[in-house]
Amino acid sequence: MIRPRFSHLPRFRNSLAFKVIFWAVFLSLGVVWMTESALYAKISEGIRKVKIESSIAESQSAVFNAQYRIILSEGSTEKTIQQIINDVVVNSTTMIGSSANGREVVLLRSSAKSAKSVNYERTSNLVSVTSIPNSLRAIVRKSKKPEWATTTITFMDGQSIPGLAVGQNIIIPNSGNYEMYLVFSLVNQGQTLDLVKNSLIFAGLILILLIGLVMWIVVRQTIKPVQEAAKIAEQFTAGDLSQRMKVTSKDEVARLGIAFNEMALSLERQISKLEGLSRVQQRFVSDVSHELRTPLTTLRMASEVIHASRADFDPVIARSAELLVAQLDRFERLLEDLLEVSRFDADVAILESVEFDLVTLVDRCVLDLTLLATEKSVVIERSHRNDVVMVQADIRRVERILRNLISNGIVHSQSHLIRINITQSQSAVAVGVRDYGIGLDEEDAFRVFDRFWRGDPSRARVRGGTGLGLSIALEDARLHNGELEAWGRPGLGSHFVLTLPKRPGELIESRLIKLQPEDYLSTI
Repeated sequence: MIRPRFSHLPRFRNSLAFKVIFWAVFLSLGVVWMTESALYAKISEGIRKVKIESSIAESQSAVFNAQYRIILSEGSTEKTIQQIINDVVVNSTTMIGSSANGREVVLLRSSAKSAKSVNYERTSNLVSVTSIPNSLRAIVRKSKKPEWATTTITFMDGQSIPGLAVGQNIIIPNSGNYEMYLVFSLVNQGQTLDLVKNSLIFAGLILILLIGLVMWIVVRQTIKPVQEAAKIAEQFTAGDLSQRMKVTSKDEVARLGIAFNEMALSLERQISKLEGLSRVQQRFVSDVSHELRTPLTTLRMASEVIHASRADFDPVIARSAELLVAQLDRFERLLEDLLEVSRFDADVAILESVEFDLVTLVDRCVLDLTLLATEKSVVIERSHRNDVVMVQADIRRVERILRNLISNGIVHSQSHLIRINITQSQSAVAVGVRDYGIGLDEEDAFRVFDRFWRGDPSRARVRGGTGLGLSIALEDARLHNGELEAWGRPGLGSHFVLTLPKRPGELIESRLIKLQPEDYLSTI
């Protein structure tokens, strides 16, 4: 049996009760159809068999009586024989339509006509000779017992009805062999079968409706707790952890409800505990960051005074003054990053959207990092199809993402080229930063956005960053409903792709720049 596909229908896809009832009714329809087909076939065969047997019996009796009277007429005149044959035909006929077992008679000559013999062929009540199939006539001529076949009874006036023809050979004196056929109407049998078929269809429909009703009652009792559990689970997802299932019995469904409520209570406790720990952690990071700002400012002022007078100091002390300023700069950046991370964790980070040209912003970031690129012997190439790529976003956060990606590319490019690609569509913009430096492992490409993660753990902290830059960049991108992705291979460099919607609140429909760079794909 072919299984129908309705997965594209919303009701079929979203309702378990509808699925169960549908499949129960659908399978019941198949079972009822097969059962009724077999029953109808048996009834039809029985009615057909009874009609054939009774028709053969009537035909044998009529042919026997006709043959007996004709034999007794041997030696009589042609007129007498003709009268006897007419009587035989009339006595063997009960007009079709006048009784349930109506029949007509057709008398046909078997051998070729002779000019010297009288032709006694005739039919009753305007029945056409074409009502007798030639195939049946051929069988009757060769047989000594009654033969039958279904046929269409046609009349001289053009009417026709389904029928059954039963034929047998008889002999007429001085004329030769003839075939006598009794033609029985099958109209009543057809009407009976139609009544049986309609009754079976009606009974089947009632049965399917009853099955559907029973399944609806059963499913309602079974699925209702599941629907209630799904509704409560959705409320859990929305943040309401106080909802519970109602338990009113002691059956299996009640056990499910009790287990669900216990699970919900355990989840509520664990989530509350984790939320408390998270709030403590966020508050600690925020408080420590704020508290460190005051002594850091004092240290910054003192270090600048010392650094300004380093020419008068011993070389070792002068170098220490330079290191002090550098580490204070790094410490200040770390505090800024920690404060930004605490804003993301507390969900208080907001967008200050303005409309700006992304190409101009990228050029400004490259210009600001030119000194660092010169120190690292790095050449930066920019490619974009449009001179102006307008986007509405938080320019401060987008600039921070771009500076982070470009500066990371410069630091890790190992004096190789860096390519920056800018593209746009009607609803989104994308920036790809491709370097050809040390690269990343495939596993590291997934961890590179983790907080405090470093690609080279042994790298000295003096030259290393805070480990928060890419993590903050990813949060900035997602705050715009955008995405930041990373790709890399050891020794082949890395590729970072930033995709942002052109307007706040919209979603990106597709990635405009392939994550795997084309120069890498061409080498595979």
